[in-house]
Amino acid sequence: MAELYDLIFAPYEGYSTINIVLEALAVIFGIFSVVYSKKNNVLVYPTGLAGTVLYIYLAWEWQLYGDMIINGYYFYMSIYGWYIWSRKDNRQEDLVKITVMQRADKIKCISIFALSVIGVSLVYIYFNKFTHWWASVDTIVTGLLFVGMWLMARRKIENWLFLIAGNIIAIPLFFLKGLILTSILYIVLTIIAVFGYKAWKRILQKEGQLQ
Repeated sequence: MAELYDLIFAPYEGYSTINIVLEALAVIFGIFSVVYSKKNNVLVYPTGLAGTVLYIYLAWEWQLYGDMIINGYYFYMSIYGWYIWSRKDNRQEDLVKITVMQRADKIKCISIFALSVIGVSLVYIYFNKFTHWWASVDTIVTGLLFVGMWLMARRKIENWLFLIAGNIIAIPLFFLKGLILTSILYIVLTIIAVFGYKAWKRILQKEGQLQ
């Protein structure tokens, strides 16, 4: 038990109490956000916004500039997604429904991935952060999560696949950065994302869009 306690809490010895509390709150908002996204509920975005604001502050405090960029993008995509998901037609039904990716979506995803990897790499070079071995992997995770968030805003089922891949890689990265609570969060997010993909898939199968 002592070993488990040290594993989880030892990295926080140099952190202020307020930052630990803020990370815990960000974790809670993150879980709520993904649960709402699984349910295809627009509340995914206000809860996600609350979490991203906290993570932007924490990333700045801990000089994790890649993570700050990711959460800054999440903030923008949360506002964008909130707007898209809130739009209704004349019958007050969702204007943008769950669908699968088309050719144009794939081209945009490739562009988003490439630009995000290049952008984060330039930031890491500027701040001399490529001294850490995980920095290169971090750029890949950023690309996957950027694509996943964009697809989530567009209500494309494939968003879950990109988010699952990014989350799985992010779990050990956050652990190595000393953000143990956030690492645990990504474990939970990965599990929920799997169920989210299955839930959205059932909706598409019911509508005849998937076999």
